[in-house]
Amino acid sequence: AILPTHASAVVGGWSFGFSQGLLATMAGFVGGALIGYAIARPTAGLRVVKLIEEQPKWRAVYEALLKSGFWRTLLIVTLLRVPPNTPFAMTNVVLAATRVPLVPYMLGTLIGMMPRITVVVWLASHMATLDLSIGKNWFILVVGVETTLVILGVIGLIAKRAIAHVAA
Repeated sequence: AILPTHASAVVGGWSFGFSQGLLATMAGFVGGALIGYAIARPTAGLRVVKLIEEQPKWRAVYEALLKSGFWRTLLIVTLLRVPPNTPFAMTNVVLAATRVPLVPYMLGTLIGMMPRITVVVWLASHMATLDLSIGKNWFILVVGVETTLVILGVIGLIAKRAIAHVAA
């Protein structure tokens, strides 16, 4: 839960090869997300949702992001899972505590993580030696930060529109 997801993907690809490594790594992430959800949802209860509902602007953003239907919720969860530097365990807790339904949570996790995990597992399956350091390749870091900023911009735009609607 505390390791970056790319570290587990590297180990999976290097240890098991591409096909088995991808299957094992994705099963581990989806299984880990399910365990996190199963622990965080009952632990948080309705407290987080009640806090959100007490503030009109927070409620508007919450409803715009996670209560506007299956497809919108799936999109938001998928977008949250795409960046390689989003904290996996914390995202599990936040999504479960805000009562995101299980199906879009699991599908969004699978869809959002699949592209980057596939690339990392494939690269790792072709490594002769295991080296988890980022080294001098800053390209990965830059792409990760840029992807995160774009996704935060999209989610922020949806939230801003919801707040403007409440304020109007």
